[in-house]
Amino acid sequence: MANKPTAMLQIRRIIQLLEAGKPQREISRALGISRNTVQQYTQRITESARLSSELLSLSDAELSQVVFVPPRAVARDTRYERLAPNLEEYSSRLQKTGVTRLLLWQEYRSLEPEGYSYQQFCEHLNRRKKISQAVMHFEHAPGACMQIDYAGKKLHYTDQQSGEVTECPVLVVVLPHSGYTYVEALRNCSMSELIPALNKALHHFGGVPHKVLCDNMRQTVKASSRYDPMFTDLADQWSLHYNTCMAATRVRKPRDKATVEKAVHLTYQRVFAPLSRIVCYSLQELNHHVNLLVDDHNNATMQRREHSRYDLWLQEKKTLIRLPENDFEITYRVKAKVQKNYHVTLGQDWHHYSVPYNYIGSKVFITYTTEHVAIYYGLDRIALHTRDRRKQGYSTIKEHMPAHHAAYHQTQGWDADYFLAQAQYVGPHAIETIKIVLASRFFPEQTYRSCICILRLRDRYGSDRLESACFRALHGNSIRYATIANILANGMDKLPLSEPCSTSSIPAHDNIRGPLEYSQL
Repeated sequence: MANKPTAMLQIRRIIQLLEAGKPQREISRALGISRNTVQQYTQRITESARLSSELLSLSDAELSQVVFVPPRAVARDTRYERLAPNLEEYSSRLQKTGVTRLLLWQEYRSLEPEGYSYQQFCEHLNRRKKISQAVMHFEHAPGACMQIDYAGKKLHYTDQQSGEVTECPVLVVVLPHSGYTYVEALRNCSMSELIPALNKALHHFGGVPHKVLCDNMRQTVKASSRYDPMFTDLADQWSLHYNTCMAATRVRKPRDKATVEKAVHLTYQRVFAPLSRIVCYSLQELNHHVNLLVDDHNNATMQRREHSRYDLWLQEKKTLIRLPENDFEITYRVKAKVQKNYHVTLGQDWHHYSVPYNYIGSKVFITYTTEHVAIYYGLDRIALHTRDRRKQGYSTIKEHMPAHHAAYHQTQGWDADYFLAQAQYVGPHAIETIKIVLASRFFPEQTYRSCICILRLRDRYGSDRLESACFRALHGNSIRYATIANILANGMDKLPLSEPCSTSSIPAHDNIRGPLEYSQL
């Protein structure tokens, strides 16, 4: 086909030379064509009985019908016509486990004994496969869509104390128009982890796209359909909160979200690979490194282009829907019964939260999000806690405890520093007194009750009188609670401190022996 225009030019040149009366030998030499070929063209031109000017005015297709001999009829091969309707079925069966091209060819030859050989059968099958794998280029409008997907591989972090390695699924979110990407490692793939991650992604993008596209992940799609998939109530609530809509790809059609599939591939290269040389000791530290690497990816100039994904995002950001004032939070509601220890148990984390002790035995409702746990008795909220995911742990508020429990609970936090800190509110002599009391026993814990009793005298007598009583006690021989209590009870702290005697003597007496009695020993 590529040589036809040149050949037609040569034929037109032959017509011109024949019109000029040039012999065939000279025409052959001038055009570099064999004399027999020139002779054949001359014969066909003569047989056409047309003028040279008429022949030169014809198109190439019309002139070729004059000078070229029509091809001989070839026997029609109907093998492909019989094979073609089955190629699609063969291609789909080839995707199943254990099905090979050889097996399909053997079935084909059993039905068509005179059919294609194995090599030709594979050639037609591969050609059909290439045609069915044709791809389409999409032009994504700015701010029109956001695509989400989980990476097939996982990241991990190591517990610094136990050495336990925890694997984390990785969420990848991308804006198709700019390619601007957000990546986060999660504790698990549950909706309670996915929703906060999507909230962070929207803040990272600076707005909300008009549509959010995902595959048929069980977290968001409860009934897959080619035309009308059904989303979970939580996914619908999330999309309603952000004034966007959810959309799902066709089942097993990853090319419907090709941009995020490519983003996952780039995440393997630009996040997973560098992190393989870094040891992280917590999920927060892992995501810190992930964010740094993703920022480098977004700011890098794209290949064969003069801008980065960040540059395109700056323009796309203007087309995004404005974020609402508050982020969407998952709210769960469960029933519970207040136990004898005035705590309720949140079964999802198996953690215990306190309520006021007068609700013991009552049935309450626990409403919890990713950050907070609220407990309601009827319509009244009786407790609010920060969510704690420690298994078998207790979150207790002091005000919820009975008085005697609160007093005992307070003793659990006593130590020497606590009592010295309390004595600072009285004065320096009180501090010195507490130090002496703490040092009076081999085990300081045995003196804690004496210390608290001394400090409680401030509530009855005031800080000034207690400071004066400690000053008088420090000049005595006994420094303990009873001494200081007696000083305050008798008002001795209000009296001036008497000067000690400078000399002391023992009066003479007949029954007292002096040093002379022992001189003869």
